[in-house]
Amino acid sequence: TFLPEPWPWTKIRRVWFPACILVQTTPRPTSTPKPQSDRLQFRLVGYPRKHNEGRIEIFYKGEWGTICDDDFSLSNAHVLCRQLGFVAATGWTHSAKYGKGLGKIWLDNVQCNGGEKSIELCKSRGWGNSDCTHDEDAGVICKDERIPGFVDSNVIHVDENKVEEVRLRPVVTTKKRPITEGVVEVKYKDGWTQICDVGWTPKNTRVICGMLGFPHERKVNKNFYKLSAERQKHQYRLHSVACVGTEVHLAACPLEFNKGNATETCEGGMPAVVSCVPGPQYVQNNGQKKKKPQTTTTVRLKGGAKLGEGRVEVLKNNEWGTVCDDRWTLLSASVVCRELGFGSAKDAFTGARMGQGIGPIHMNEVQCLGTEKSIWNCGFKNITSEDCQHIEDAAVRCNTPYMAFENSLRLTGGRTPYEGRVEVLSVDANGTQSWGLVCGGAWGTKEAMVVCRQLGLGYANHGLQETWYWDGSNVTEMVMSGVKCTGNEMALSQCQHHKTISCQKTSAKFSAGVICSETASDLVLNAPLVQQTVYIEDRPLHMLYCAAEEDCLSKSAAKANWPYGHRRLLRFSSQIHNIGRADFRPKAGRHSWIWHACHGYHYHSMDIFTHYDLLSSNGTKVAEGHKASFCLEDTECHEGISKRYECANFGEQGITVGCWDLYRHDIDCQWIDITDVKPGNYVLQIVINPNFEVAESDFTNNAMKCNCKYDGHRIWLHNCHMGDAFSDEAERRFEKYPGQLNNQIS
Repeated sequence: TFLPEPWPWTKIRRVWFPACILVQTTPRPTSTPKPQSDRLQFRLVGYPRKHNEGRIEIFYKGEWGTICDDDFSLSNAHVLCRQLGFVAATGWTHSAKYGKGLGKIWLDNVQCNGGEKSIELCKSRGWGNSDCTHDEDAGVICKDERIPGFVDSNVIHVDENKVEEVRLRPVVTTKKRPITEGVVEVKYKDGWTQICDVGWTPKNTRVICGMLGFPHERKVNKNFYKLSAERQKHQYRLHSVACVGTEVHLAACPLEFNKGNATETCEGGMPAVVSCVPGPQYVQNNGQKKKKPQTTTTVRLKGGAKLGEGRVEVLKNNEWGTVCDDRWTLLSASVVCRELGFGSAKDAFTGARMGQGIGPIHMNEVQCLGTEKSIWNCGFKNITSEDCQHIEDAAVRCNTPYMAFENSLRLTGGRTPYEGRVEVLSVDANGTQSWGLVCGGAWGTKEAMVVCRQLGLGYANHGLQETWYWDGSNVTEMVMSGVKCTGNEMALSQCQHHKTISCQKTSAKFSAGVICSETASDLVLNAPLVQQTVYIEDRPLHMLYCAAEEDCLSKSAAKANWPYGHRRLLRFSSQIHNIGRADFRPKAGRHSWIWHACHGYHYHSMDIFTHYDLLSSNGTKVAEGHKASFCLEDTECHEGISKRYECANFGEQGITVGCWDLYRHDIDCQWIDITDVKPGNYVLQIVINPNFEVAESDFTNNAMKCNCKYDGHRIWLHNCHMGDAFSDEAERRFEKYPGQLNNQIS
């Protein structure tokens, strides 16, 4: 089900006040204007779209026009979808999501109740009265179910002259991916046709490259292609392509279609050929050393399941922050995509569709022309705290090159397409292809993440080391073992693995499996709260029996003179937020949760939920603690979100999206035992979900670090931050913070 993208409420609403004009007239009887539905026609157009969605256009007074998105609502969409012959609407879009229309904007500020028989019975400013631009064209997403008996004559089909799929056909056959150069072809009916290159410009090439996932275009040697073109017959579908270069799809450019059977010649020309420059992550190795990617980037994507999608984050004053979605469009999104080495934007998301960020919001009302090299070259407003919240974080989905990775991997035997045992396509010395299994021995969440990404199935819920309960195919041979991934790879073949198969348990049930999901949780720690709540407690040993039993004290505690004496504890509160798009649930089911009689009111649902470490300046661990998951529950939630998880009475455990679990400083094991630590300068490090037991959309924000100064009596924390909150340069300076050395820490 498609839901309407949340509207940026900060957008100014227009209000009209009727003017009071005194004119002497002869009174006339008032009457309700008769509906003019017999002369109205409707159509769905745009790109890329399905048959039941698109930019809504109305044929009125002999001319096609659009509807402005001001005041648009799902009720409006219901009325329009019914007029198109569908039973209802499932969503609507704003800001020319399906491309900008041409000509008139027929209606503005349309306000329907939802039950009207025609859009003209809804309130509006009147036909042709609008102060909008085509950047604000509205679209509708209709439920794919037709009204019984609906006569289709009112739906104007424009399928004949639409361009949806574009490809490059290399003249020399190659298996290398991605394909960066070749003849441009557009899909037409059941085949592919060419474009006449007479009048072809680099701006057209830029649009084609952007659609195919490439950030830049380059000149092409046309002489090489002329010879090939003379030997072949061509079907020319398009002439006179006139892009301005900022369009995100060829369909948005002015196009001239061939009439008839599309076999006319291209006088004085040949098929259009383009050559594209791939982004750094797609450059072929060719035996040469890869250039290290620039580390000075000031924009990144977070929280996306696929490469080239995510929440937009920008670097300002050495700190990463988000972008507010006011005025967020495909033009601005495309600048971000190209800056990151991808093509133009496929989607510009509003309303934190890729999860909410944390920390500052650096930009508002970004307005790019589409030609800028960086989002920082676009016009934008600085943020004040009243302007935006993280529920308005902007996100993008970029066009990325087709790599055909999904052809070398498959899941079999699952109950749904999102799960199964992993089978990889292997090629022997003779070139024979066959499917084989992976060794489940060291298989985990990170490896599963790569598989799910490679197959376009979102995030990994679980990486399974045994898949005995899946029947699957008849494949029984292990062809890959010792797989170890960082989690960022595009394909399993890019991960480390044994050169020769080394597998202790070779039966098929011990092969690797995955369960994928379209959404995932994302846990982050409230770093300022740790800094605000830290203190030292000397706790008597007779009050620490439970903690000792749970292994929450340092090793020297075992040699202490129990129950006399004390342990020195570094205590603090930790508040763990779920900012992802799925609830965080313990890996183990309730059947394996452990009742702990010592504390008497909860079950442990994870062996290790958080690591607490005190590190020396060279990274050596000098003291440690850990938080077994006493219980995971919703302590508090953002406004409008209900708690789902509560530990009491063997209740369900987890953290709901938009909620947080608070471990107060006075809870057992919410500490580091620093009894044996000498005074000095240290780094406090806290890591949530350290063993990656539960899948998340982003593991880089699971660690938190603070500068720490301990003088033997008191402790100071400074500069507490998430592990990915600062620039690389600021992170390098972090451990050398001068305040540690001179005690001038506020």
